[in-house]
Amino acid sequence: MTTHSTSFCDQVQPQVLGIHPYIPGKPVSELQRELGLDSITKLASNENPLGCSEHALKAIENELQNIARYPDGSAYDLKARLAEFLKVQKEQIAVGNGSNELLELVARVFAGPGDEIIYSQYAFAVYPISAQVVGATGVEVPAKNWGHDLTAMLAAITDKTKIIYIANPNNPTGTFFTRTEWQDFISQVPQKVIVVLDEAYVEYAQSFMDENEYFDGIDYLKMYPNLLISRTFSKAYGLASLRLGYMVGNVETIQYINQVREPFNVNQFAQVAAIAALQDQEFVAEAVKVNQQGMRQIIDALDELEIKHIPSVGNFVCIDLGEDALHYNQSLLEQGVIVRPVANYGIMQYLRVSIGTQIENAHFIDALKTVLADQS
Repeated sequence: MTTHSTSFCDQVQPQVLGIHPYIPGKPVSELQRELGLDSITKLASNENPLGCSEHALKAIENELQNIARYPDGSAYDLKARLAEFLKVQKEQIAVGNGSNELLELVARVFAGPGDEIIYSQYAFAVYPISAQVVGATGVEVPAKNWGHDLTAMLAAITDKTKIIYIANPNNPTGTFFTRTEWQDFISQVPQKVIVVLDEAYVEYAQSFMDENEYFDGIDYLKMYPNLLISRTFSKAYGLASLRLGYMVGNVETIQYINQVREPFNVNQFAQVAAIAALQDQEFVAEAVKVNQQGMRQIIDALDELEIKHIPSVGNFVCIDLGEDALHYNQSLLEQGVIVRPVANYGIMQYLRVSIGTQIENAHFIDALKTVLADQS
């Protein structure tokens, strides 16, 4: 039997060919296979080092008996609980397979070939990918001090602009903009332009920011019908493996998001776990407290080692290791510490380090000292 080599390149949509897939953090199991290490600390994916609420685990356990049943496709109970928690209508909420899915759905609903989608340099990789998938033109606005230059983003708006993605705090840099900067920005965006405010790390940001600087995007929904807020249960709530995000906005815009989302896009275990997690705000408060302490622990060590970093209000920090950053990353892996290179964001000299427990942070600090000493 003769086999033929076939390429389907000509049949692939042209915008797909140029997409560089999102690269997740290195799994612990992969490093174990590669180096045969027993003790590994993963500080690469901004995960909650405390795990999740015991109430969420119990809710999943109770739901196991229904594993053969499809989940509630409307996520009625979850949206009702979220609506109560956020003080909005449940019709203002869409849920997704992680906030990632919802960010991409916004592009599918509101943009296409010939349209423009604005985002910042050094912002979440999903924004430009979302633009490419729908054939829209991505407009990257140069960053200011590693974060969003909202004034420049306003200036980038044209008649073709359909969506603006912004993140507060920003991933991967951890930078933020203040209430005053936000109000000045959103008040000048044309109402026909959809603004997506990605608040994946909002629970952490509030703990670091002055009360005069911090703002809650939900408070601006009534005033700006073109605003969509994206949040997640993957970070402070510790439900990353269940993949659950949510989006809040105007009833009409959320209706369009729901029209294109896949049926049963959020599994039942994620739904019941999230409902239970929302009721355990003590766990979230503890996670935020541990993050504050861990950030101080790592920053103090960086100061002692005279290593510069980008000030962050998230649960991660980018550290400057110069042109040898990737080499240092490999050396840290050999010490059993997984952090995140951000060269794919164009930040060649930095490594992003998630905040862990005190013991995990100490492992990273000791490993960093070792690799630095080896290079001296």
